[in-house]
Amino acid sequence: LCLSQRINTEKQSLQKPIIWAEPSTRVTKGNAVTIWCKGPQTATHYQLYFEGNFLALGRPKPSRSMTIVNFTIPQMTSHTAGKYTCCYQSGERQSKSSKGLNLIVTGLYDTPNLWVLPGPEVTLGENVTFFCHLETGTSKFFLLKEGRSNHVQHRLGNIKAEFPMGPMTRAHRGTYRCFGSYNDHVWSFPSKPVTLLIPGKDTLTRVLTTALGDALDSDLKDYWEYNLSAEEESELQKDFAFWDHTAQNLIRIGVACIVLMALVWLLVEDCLSRKRDKEGTNRSPSWEYKRRWRVHRSLEEEQRNAISMRELKATPGPGDI
Repeated sequence: LCLSQRINTEKQSLQKPIIWAEPSTRVTKGNAVTIWCKGPQTATHYQLYFEGNFLALGRPKPSRSMTIVNFTIPQMTSHTAGKYTCCYQSGERQSKSSKGLNLIVTGLYDTPNLWVLPGPEVTLGENVTFFCHLETGTSKFFLLKEGRSNHVQHRLGNIKAEFPMGPMTRAHRGTYRCFGSYNDHVWSFPSKPVTLLIPGKDTLTRVLTTALGDALDSDLKDYWEYNLSAEEESELQKDFAFWDHTAQNLIRIGVACIVLMALVWLLVEDCLSRKRDKEGTNRSPSWEYKRRWRVHRSLEEEQRNAISMRELKATPGPGDI
């Protein structure tokens, strides 16, 4: 049972690792980016793949419960943009590949223009449409909402693309940017931000967002704030929970084995004790019978000896004839 549990645990333990990029999955041309890969403590080394082909090998730095390794791309170009995956080696076994990481290079085309109709201030239930325009022309447009969700929408188009949205809810509030692209992994510079507001409580937010957006607009061309998506965070939490659960299961199995061995030992000892008592009970009558037989035999010999002595005394000697 313990061996079976151990084998099943080992099979389950080789789950796919987690992969992410810092500072972002969208990197301006010429800037550096670091790809991170994380797995269990048993991982001895990691392999990084680009578009399905082996790219690099890394040795992890072990921690208390997980190991982590990083691969740095010094300068981002259109040739380094694409889909990355990683896996790890544990003993003689290799894990599944991680979820694909789409690394995007930005800043290869002109900056598109973004606006929204009927306007940036909307009411609940209203429908709006975002327009993204790039003078030099492209084949696809991407619309992103900044923040933790980092939700992306895409539309085909040569010069302009429309992104209808609605009916409006408070979840639609936020700052949007758009990109033009000839390739899913090669994008233009980001457009200026457009903040979608609902009048009332958003007035102060609109003023602060507009002022901050104008001040940082040039810097955002070189840096795009990175946040783990909700899905990646959930996957990371599930992974940590999995390893904690595995460790707890191993402890429980170990304790159960110790208790089971103790019970088996007690049962065996009880059986042996009963057997010794039974054998002792069976030997008692036999021993008493032998003792009595020896006593009886001894008495018979004494009687014969006594009779022999009397006969010798009664027999006349040579001088008596």
